[in-house]
Amino acid sequence: MSNMFYPSNVLDALVPITRFNRGEANKIFEEVRESGYKIVVKNNTPTCVMLTPERYQEMVEMIEDHYLLALAEERLRSDTEKTYSFEDILAKSGRTSDDLKDIPMEYGVDFE
Repeated sequence: MSNMFYPSNVLDALVPITRFNRGEANKIFEEVRESGYKIVVKNNTPTCVMLTPERYQEMVEMIEDHYLLALAEERLRSDTEKTYSFEDILAKSGRTSDDLKDIPMEYGVDFE
């Protein structure tokens, strides 16, 4: 992810709600497309964050990855049973990673 939260960027990202009231929504949306995000401020208080769909997807994927990593680490710490690597499972099933390349997968799983 880019340098999204450096202080200078955050200050540049502030958008007063009055700009929307003045009919500048299209200009603000263009600024969001250029910068990736804007923080809408009402009465000097942040009220929402506007993100591009790509930036939002990046953040969701980071959260999902973090959750899956935490889950895997917890299972490894608490599980006393034998564990199997992905390669072990493939070998046991008589498959290779090449067999999986053409299978559409959710969550952007890539076997290459």
